[in-house]
Amino acid sequence: MLIGNFGHIAIEGPIGVGKTSLARRIAKHIGESCRLILENPEGNPFLARFYEDPARYALPAQMFFLFQRMRDMAEISQPDMFRKTTVTDFLMEKDPLFARLTLNDEEFHLYQQMYSRLESAIPVPDLVIYLQASPEKLVERVKRRGIHYERNVGEDYLRRLAESYSRFFLHYDAAPVFMVNSDNLNFVEENRDFELLLGRIEKMRGTREFFNRGA
Repeated sequence: MLIGNFGHIAIEGPIGVGKTSLARRIAKHIGESCRLILENPEGNPFLARFYEDPARYALPAQMFFLFQRMRDMAEISQPDMFRKTTVTDFLMEKDPLFARLTLNDEEFHLYQQMYSRLESAIPVPDLVIYLQASPEKLVERVKRRGIHYERNVGEDYLRRLAESYSRFFLHYDAAPVFMVNSDNLNFVEENRDFELLLGRIEKMRGTREFFNRGA
């Protein structure tokens, strides 16, 4: 299936893996018939403080993201006669993954209560592109992009996050998943890599496929 024929494409993966960059590239490739919805971490007033003091600010940062993402989900649910495809750089169902990683037990219980009330309104995407990368590569990319509030993000946290993503997608079956090892791929600067990705997606026949190109 041509990538522009999917109704909703969600791109996921840990911090620094390249979700937003790939979402922008796919949306540009599809053209005017694509609606691009991106997370806005800079708009979360608690995020920078979370990286400085996780124990204190994990809950407000997580709850802000939850409501922000639910507003985005409501937008996806609204029909748009001028847009055939929606591309997002997040999958709503993975939100509890971050919550479990950052919240204590009491906070996570509170979060779960709120999430369960909203869960039924979450639209299921037609395709999930799950980007993977080694923790070493994630650290390299996070440092390279130089976002000031991410300066305290360490390899241990990224490793635990990557492992949590792996466990999540091991059992995720709500939508077809195209898994990509992005260690040796550059979808933004290398047209060949991007075209290779599109070609593999178009040949996808099952509900779960893996794409890995060696160095």
